[in-house]
Amino acid sequence: MKGFRIFVCCLALAALIAPPLALQARAAVPPARQAMSITPNFKDADIRQIVQAVAAATGKSFILDPRVRAQVTMYSSAPLSPPAFYQAFLSILEVYGFIAVPAGNNIEKIVPDADARQEPSIDLPSHVSATSDEIVTQVVPVKNVSAAELVPILRPMIPQYGHLAAYPPSNILIISDRAANVHRMISIIHRIDQIGNQDVDVMPLQNASAADVVRTIDSLYQGQGNLQTGQNVRVVADERSNSVLISGDPAERLRVRALVAELDTPLHSGGNTRVVFLHYADAAKLAPKLKEQMSELAQLGGGAANAKNPTAQAEKNALVWADTQNNALVITAPPKLMRTILDIVHSLDRRRPEVLVQAIIAEVTVGKEDDLGINWAAYSQHNKVPLGGFVSAVGGTNIVDLIGAAQAGSSALSSAASLLTGTTVGIGTISAGGESFAAMIRALRSNTDTNIVSTPSAVTMSNQAATLKVVQEVPFVTGSYSSQAGITNGTVTPFQTVQQQEVGTILKVTPTISAEGNAVMLKLAVSSSSVIPNAVTNLTGDITTDKRSITTNVLIGNGGIVVLGGLISNEQDRTHAGVPFLANIPLLGLLFKTRNDRASRDDLMIFIKPTILRDQSEAAAATGRSYDYMLGQEGAMPPEQFPQLLRGEPAPRLPVLPPPPPPGTLSAPSPLAPRSGQHKSETPAPPAGGQTAPAPSPQAQEAAPKPGAAAAGSATSPPGGEKP
Repeated sequence: MKGFRIFVCCLALAALIAPPLALQARAAVPPARQAMSITPNFKDADIRQIVQAVAAATGKSFILDPRVRAQVTMYSSAPLSPPAFYQAFLSILEVYGFIAVPAGNNIEKIVPDADARQEPSIDLPSHVSATSDEIVTQVVPVKNVSAAELVPILRPMIPQYGHLAAYPPSNILIISDRAANVHRMISIIHRIDQIGNQDVDVMPLQNASAADVVRTIDSLYQGQGNLQTGQNVRVVADERSNSVLISGDPAERLRVRALVAELDTPLHSGGNTRVVFLHYADAAKLAPKLKEQMSELAQLGGGAANAKNPTAQAEKNALVWADTQNNALVITAPPKLMRTILDIVHSLDRRRPEVLVQAIIAEVTVGKEDDLGINWAAYSQHNKVPLGGFVSAVGGTNIVDLIGAAQAGSSALSSAASLLTGTTVGIGTISAGGESFAAMIRALRSNTDTNIVSTPSAVTMSNQAATLKVVQEVPFVTGSYSSQAGITNGTVTPFQTVQQQEVGTILKVTPTISAEGNAVMLKLAVSSSSVIPNAVTNLTGDITTDKRSITTNVLIGNGGIVVLGGLISNEQDRTHAGVPFLANIPLLGLLFKTRNDRASRDDLMIFIKPTILRDQSEAAAATGRSYDYMLGQEGAMPPEQFPQLLRGEPAPRLPVLPPPPPPGTLSAPSPLAPRSGQHKSETPAPPAGGQTAPAPSPQAQEAAPKPGAAAAGSATSPPGGEKP
């Protein structure tokens, strides 16, 4: 406290020389106070006493928040000027969690630092001090990097009461904190902004392919960090100009430039022959197209003026042929033409997505028919003169047919079973010399209910036709003729020509995935036919088939269900036959009429559902649903009630499916994704230079067991694997 008493005496001496502070409010420290030297030493002093001392030394007025309470200890061995003493006071406030907020007219408010964001400060100063603890707010423009990306990096360096935010439209940062920390943040931001400002080197290649060179560099640095996403350097291939673009740190750029220059050298063996193993495309179909392309390029590049140019001659002599056993292309061409052909091959040799096409053919048929009628007849047996009668077919049989069959015996009744179909009651007598009569009452009702649901499905690649048939080969007589050799004992046996025709469910589909990849255009033909059983008698008889088919082109969203077409028919027929006037007599009229009522309803609808399978995981999921459905059907079979006669012969069971592959395995590229070299999920393309190392052929890849491989087609599983 001795230093404090000296400080108070000095203040009293200064008060005698300078005008009273209560009468003057000045923003600047008076010269008398600037000449003062203060050596503050405090031990457990109340912070309010220190505020009084600072106010007396600097001429500032202070307003204290009620929450400002602290016991301060400060030691100093060197005297301080009033401005330096004020900066020391600001440091004391920072240590104890308070801030000094300017309020105008040389007045300062002392409040807790938790209110720093809401209180005014020194906004946008022209210079931010590196040693001051004043609260300042500064706007920092960022030129080369994203301001929003700097916020999570710099936020840990700002205290809790500070403020840091980015304004993306102007790419600026807003910082509010003590001046020393704001100055530090500005220095860090300028340093980061300079690192982001790097030049780009463009290296055109003469011999190598830019995409192959970038792929080789990525493989080289894969263990040390991928150059495509590294922090020091980035390498990108421009296939149009066959150039390599390098950006990043100058030292790293120089090292990568030297590496690219070493790779862009002509091969000692000429390097004009390449062997490219295809993974998805057909080499036999692709080779003729490439020959046409090479011929067109040679004609465009080698005109009459360049007829003697060696390069033009080499392009004319370019050759490509297919090795079908290895599904590979052998290409011989100069480097420029070789790069063009390889780019075409790599763009075409890509995995195409598959499409699961599921159709639903639902048909419901309901038919009812009622026959009711009475027949009677009376005649004189001796004179053969009919006395009267009412004869009309009821259900295809009348009383004359029934009497003829009765006179012929039981053999006629057994051969004509349709005579006694339904309920037929007959009564009558046949005498040799008197009148004879006969009567028949016949009632027949038939109900027909048919419910048919066919769910054919097939998996095929985009733009690839697929056909699924679940049919029977039914013989149809197409012609017959007879000759003398076909006559045996006066009986003519004609020679018949028979043609087998398919009757059943047939699905033909060609899917095309849209450019957006979320819809499928289907060119399809769906038909369902069946033989009408009542019309089939023998080979020489007429066979009647019932056929429903539709051929159309539709555009359906992925996983959507659309009705292709349908038919709803409702038919009613009523046939009443009777004697005029007599048939209308109540009760008695039943003896003079027959009735036939028929009603039928046929509902037919055909639905289609396409599902795009982009990778093995989606194909395995679709296969698993159908597979689980078949396992459920197999498990639903009732157990055997009697012991097996064949011991040791277990019933066949479907094996358990292996686990599906992870999502993204062998995924097809997006239709709208730009292609640069080889898609990352596909098998990598061969490296530049020389012949490629033999890769597994597509046949070997397909032959290898793959978990969850999609089935080629299914005719039993409905869409979604649900039981119909």
